[in-house]
Amino acid sequence: MPKIVVIGAGIVGTSLADELTARGCADVTVVDRGPLFATGGSTSHAPGLVFQTNPSRTMTAFARYTVEKFRTLDHPGGWAFNPVGGLEIATTPERWADLHRKAGWAQAWGIRGELITADECVALHPLLDKDRVLGGFHTPTDGLAKAVRAAEAQARRAMARGATFLAGTEVLGIADHAGRVTGVRTADGVLPADIVVCAAGFWGAQLARQVGLVLPLVPMAHQYAKTGQVAPLVGRNTEALEAGLPILRHQDADLYFREHVDRIGIGSYAHRPMPVEMATLSADTAGETMPSMLPFTDEDFAPAWAEATALLPALDDSKVEEAFNGIFSFTPDGLSLMGEHRELSGFWVAEAVWVTHSAGVAKATAEWIIDGAPSIDVHECDLYRFEDVARSPKFIAQTSSQAFVEVYDVIHPHQYRTALRGLRTSPFHARHRELGAFFYEGGGWERPAWFEANAALAERIDGLDLPRRDEWSARFWSPISVAEAHWTRHRVAMYDMTPLTRYEIAGPGAAAFLQRMTTNNVDKSVGSVTYTLLLDHTGGVRSDLTVTRLADTTFQVGANSPLDFDWLTRHLPPDVTLRDITGGTCCVGVWGPLARDLVQPLCPDDLSHNAFPYFRALHTHLDALPVTMLRVSYVGELGWEIYTEAQYGAALWDLLFEAGRDHGVIAAGRIAFNSLRIEKGYRSWGADVTAEHSPAAAGLGFAVRMAKDDFVGKTALEAAEPPLNTLRSIVFDDPAAVVLGKEPVYVGAECVGYVTSAGYSPTVGRTIAYAWLPTAVADGDTVSVDYRGTRHTAAVHPEPVVDPEMARIRR
Repeated sequence: MPKIVVIGAGIVGTSLADELTARGCADVTVVDRGPLFATGGSTSHAPGLVFQTNPSRTMTAFARYTVEKFRTLDHPGGWAFNPVGGLEIATTPERWADLHRKAGWAQAWGIRGELITADECVALHPLLDKDRVLGGFHTPTDGLAKAVRAAEAQARRAMARGATFLAGTEVLGIADHAGRVTGVRTADGVLPADIVVCAAGFWGAQLARQVGLVLPLVPMAHQYAKTGQVAPLVGRNTEALEAGLPILRHQDADLYFREHVDRIGIGSYAHRPMPVEMATLSADTAGETMPSMLPFTDEDFAPAWAEATALLPALDDSKVEEAFNGIFSFTPDGLSLMGEHRELSGFWVAEAVWVTHSAGVAKATAEWIIDGAPSIDVHECDLYRFEDVARSPKFIAQTSSQAFVEVYDVIHPHQYRTALRGLRTSPFHARHRELGAFFYEGGGWERPAWFEANAALAERIDGLDLPRRDEWSARFWSPISVAEAHWTRHRVAMYDMTPLTRYEIAGPGAAAFLQRMTTNNVDKSVGSVTYTLLLDHTGGVRSDLTVTRLADTTFQVGANSPLDFDWLTRHLPPDVTLRDITGGTCCVGVWGPLARDLVQPLCPDDLSHNAFPYFRALHTHLDALPVTMLRVSYVGELGWEIYTEAQYGAALWDLLFEAGRDHGVIAAGRIAFNSLRIEKGYRSWGADVTAEHSPAAAGLGFAVRMAKDDFVGKTALEAAEPPLNTLRSIVFDDPAAVVLGKEPVYVGAECVGYVTSAGYSPTVGRTIAYAWLPTAVADGDTVSVDYRGTRHTAAVHPEPVVDPEMARIRR
């Protein structure tokens, strides 16, 4: 087993030591600049509220494990976790509707919870003003964590298995040799290590910077206040028990509450973002026992106090007696940072982790280090999930501050930030703006969702029934997208595919490398296009790719995210080069039954099906422009992905759009694109499929060639049991039914799965969704889906729902 040094003895470092030693790693040393175990970081002042339900399935799983583990901890001082339950109340109709959505997440992710009336809320928390409350969401297994006790209890268990904890030991630097860590430098010398884990909390970004690693986190001050004695609480709790009422969130006012015996603690996100400059903090708080607790700013708390007393009138007779601004970490997307440094092997991070998720993150990190992969999908928290633009100081600072502002906001799944937009645009962007594009954002790219220029399109389509949506699902959506999808199926449309991540893999060993890394046979003739998968060592789907052989030793790879670049780089042999060519190239998807009529007159080569069949590539010209055409179609229609260098992009768009006028060509957006790919049974990695899923479970077994020589994940697939759950298509009965993703799915009264993604199909006149369901659920069976408190029935449908013969693509 490796020699491991963990930097930071807060809740993450101690949890990690416990998890590592429980897996047989006895040679673990945890160091901290502060005392044990109130080290002076965020753990030392954490209010300890553990609410498990989160829109992220991964973060919910982390929190659920934290609750399960903390409930088993023993500490001589008393409890480490008090399962008082959690209560989130709504004081506005919008919040009440959102609590229905949250209740759906809880069902989908396996958390016990229920929506309750205002009377039931007051019965659980008598301090509430019932007249202010519309209802609430109660999760009985939530509760309060004593973070320092939980940290110490786990540390003691780790020490009993051989771990060492060193207080007052500041890490001054990281020792390394030949691209691998060898230890940590302290004032007393170097502590040798094979693996170093940075779990230093809000100090982590500074430490990581020393080894050339950008951690996108911002230390942020957050207000916490304790009242004086509150009369109705007198005699309710003992000093030992401390709390009996459920932890309370009043998210409409950005507040949370907990008991401290006969006082109330109030946490506020209602103030301005207060990022902390670490250089100033280090200088100003040197030698202080709690450098993470800054002076309270009374003026920022005044509005919060007014809201608190309005909700809990008993506070009128009290006042704030203790208060501070406590520091903890925020990231651009509000999620944690986990993983190993790509350029310095053995240097790991587990950062931006709140007490709520601490044990879960520690467990996944330990599994990752020891077993090679976590037992749950962690791509949302992966250190390398961010594009380069999202790792700039300005982007990190501004988006992390926005994440603080929005921590309790009702966020729509298609709501994107308004600041720092327009950072990545395709060469077609000006034309899209002229056509009235409404833009989504992803990976920094501006992506047209629909085009206002197509507003009158529905009137030209006989029999098209545009669905009516409720106010929530109609946000950031337009019925124009339905007309765009229909037009693609019956005429021809152009799609901006530039944001599709593209790599060039080249060199003498390129073919062998891709054969080893992917599941399908990519060592085929020049001009071949292959759909294939990246698996991890457990057989889980890390990504799906299209691999195009452009020359004997050159391949173009269509990928999903920076995580693919990271994974391929870690396995790259010396005779292969890997380049991200996305920014220097662009792509137009031209699809629809009239696609050949549009493109063939521009091209000197024969584009007929026999001359240019499906899953082939061709270097050619359209008019005077050099292009590479791929006969592939993520929308399930005749057509091509047409690539060129970015310098020719604007001319390519204009050429195709002008040539298409006689054929009724339109520009179409991402919503239509998504609906069409769901009609065809095509998966979206990260939404529908993750590393938790095997190819067989995800319906991607066709992309695996087990007869191939050894490839990453093959051994695991050979030993795999049949999946218990599979990804299926469901078609809703009611034409007006809509879901957006992450809703629970029921067979009878039992929640058996959840929706991943969905889109309205103009072809069948219904919403089609993907859902993870038990394998025993058969085609034709009826399921129901809870959409914000409304149940919709649907039938499990064979795939693909549209054109199962694939005739539309191969014509």
